[in-house]
Amino acid sequence: MLRAQLLDRQAQRESAARTYARTIPVAPVAAAGAEVTGADGRTYLDCLSGAGTLALGHNHPEVTGALREALRSGAPLHTLDMITPAKDAFSEELLGQLPGTLRHQAKLHFCSPAGTDAVEAALKLARNATGRQGVFAFTGAYHGMTLGASAVSGPERMRGQLTDAQPVTRLPYPYGYRCPFGVGAEQAGELSARLLESFLTDPSSGVATPAAVILEVVQGEGGVVEGPDAWLREVRRITAEHGVLLIIDEVQTGIGRTGYYWACERAGVTPDVLVTSKAVGGGLPLALIAYRPDLDTWQPGDHTGTFRGNTLAMVAGQITLRTVAQEQLPEHAEKLGARIRGGLRDLALDHPAIGEVRGRGLMIGAELVDPDAEPDRLGSLPGNPRYARALQAACLERGLMLELGGRGDTVLRLLPPLVLTDAQADSVMNRLTDALTDVERAA
Repeated sequence: MLRAQLLDRQAQRESAARTYARTIPVAPVAAAGAEVTGADGRTYLDCLSGAGTLALGHNHPEVTGALREALRSGAPLHTLDMITPAKDAFSEELLGQLPGTLRHQAKLHFCSPAGTDAVEAALKLARNATGRQGVFAFTGAYHGMTLGASAVSGPERMRGQLTDAQPVTRLPYPYGYRCPFGVGAEQAGELSARLLESFLTDPSSGVATPAAVILEVVQGEGGVVEGPDAWLREVRRITAEHGVLLIIDEVQTGIGRTGYYWACERAGVTPDVLVTSKAVGGGLPLALIAYRPDLDTWQPGDHTGTFRGNTLAMVAGQITLRTVAQEQLPEHAEKLGARIRGGLRDLALDHPAIGEVRGRGLMIGAELVDPDAEPDRLGSLPGNPRYARALQAACLERGLMLELGGRGDTVLRLLPPLVLTDAQADSVMNRLTDALTDVERAA
């Protein structure tokens, strides 16, 4: 009864742009680790974890204990960009965990409160530091919903209005399953990098040298599409040779999610600008960029924000960053993620609606297709959004919360907390198996 009342009032009061509230009609009242209890009294396994925000799961005892202590201490909760002991401790921890040459050397700029704000700051920094305006981005990308961030995203409904002063050139992301070149992911990566280099070296390309290239190592909202390591290394080589800044958006992939502390580390690549949010704040709003010190060409006030000094987020973030490293959660994510992906591939043998299983660590996707349809000219079966929605709903009926993504929302996405246990992983697979069986029976 309470659940229905809450959902009804939300529908009356909130905008039509609601997303998760529509597809996951749960009214959470309590949560711990990877479990959420709804107002209906049911307990759910959370394979959404705040869209990847809750690396340590809900209400991790060390995080909540540190937050209680901060509140008891009388520390200021809002400090703009002034330094506090909490901010200093957070910065020290983050700098020690950054990839490659950014470690202990980077400049930090706090943006807050969301990842899209950090993307805006990264784009603005690149334009300021290089004196150029253009940006190269990739098909299928998702970088946020503000105008600049949405302009470099893929789906049309997310894109902001472009202007001649801020042109965006889109390159094909190496998406092996639905490759625009009709080849596999590795070869697609080679061709995508070659096209990037051609734009930069051909005086007749019609494309001016950009300020930056922005990319996700693994596209999240794009459907858990992995960029090959060789492709990422080539993009790094090309951008470095031509004085173009490489911005890597690690908002969803960072802090252990993909089996490495940062997704770019697997390829041995260090960006010029790293964008982070979500898990970096330990479940509280925090976003920032870390970048090469020589790019710090801003003047005071060039990029500001009211909520850059969120003390509680710094406290939660510092505990999260430290715990992920100390408890070797990236390694745990890689091991458990491989096990779940293996289970999904076994399911695909009996359930042809699972077209492809992919991902890294505990960032997992299963692309759902119509096995009875005709393949397209590239040999790919069409996505099956109706089946995907039915499967998501059937999972929820069995107490499993997860989301959809990718082209047409046909990719089942699993983003559980990094503290997911082996037993909970088994339960995820059991519930998903039952849901698949029931959806196919009802078809």
